Amino acid sequence: MRKLSTSVAFVAAGALAFGAPAAPAAAAKKTTITLSGSTSVAPLSSLLIQAYLKGPGKGKVIFRQAQGGSDVGISDVARGRVSIGNSSRDYKSSDPGGITFNPIAKDALCVVVNSGNTLTNLTTAQIQSIYSGKVRDWADVPGSGRTGTINLVTRTAASGTKDAFQKIFLGSAVESSAAAAKASSGLVAAAVEADPNAIGYVSLDFASKLKTLGYNGVTCNLQNAKTGEYGGVRNFWMVTRGKATGEIAKFITWIKTSPQAKKIVSTEWVPLS
Repeated sequence: MRKLSTSVAFVAAGALAFGAPAAPAAAAKKTTITLSGSTSVAPLSSLLIQAYLKGPGKGKVIFRQAQGGSDVGISDVARGRVSIGNSSRDYKSSDPGGITFNPIAKDALCVVVNSGNTLTNLTTAQIQSIYSGKVRDWADVPGSGRTGTINLVTRTAASGTKDAFQKIFLGSAVESSAAAAKASSGLVAAAVEADPNAIGYVSLDFASKLKTLGYNGVTCNLQNAKTGEYGGVRNFWMVTRGKATGEIAKFITWIKTSPQAKKIVSTEWVPLS
């Protein structure tokens, strides 16, 4: 699992030999690419940025990245506040006009419990019953090995992960108001890790200290996500204002087409092809 701070600045490194004359100001000018949005996409975009700055972006661009949730990233890019809005949810008809969703990867979204829970799998019906509050005690969940109130952990409304969880796992079921909402994937993971009676949902990349549950009999792991057997896979996007141009377009194209970027994506996520 890779953790990322709330605000991270990446600066292309380039050192001149000691005593060498400074380059003209115009030649030294770099393009700044700013990002905000999904806390689930942030670890992947961080790795991609670092690799890009050592490769085709070296000496050409500076990256500044913040988080806040998918809705924040989409709103920021639509208003021209950032160059790229990271999103872990798909386009909605209610989204602002004039934005483009650029796919960069796919991600396995896992239902997770504390490592002390003996549960191994949940069906769609069981997840809906638990998260709607119809089933409230672990004693009523076969295989959990626990008793006591089920402590639901969810994401805040701005989260693309919450939107994906609703679409993939809950469907028309309404989430219980008793669920504790967290502002980031990392906070969800920390809450479940600390509470033997908790249940939550995070990207596979955030689940290293948690127990991932099978979904309808299929284990949530990278192999099953890549083969398409696991049903909890969602899209990762980099959203731009209109069609990406200039250095932004070069960066996104590199993510989609370069073997190096594909290798990075393949470590914890599913490449586009």
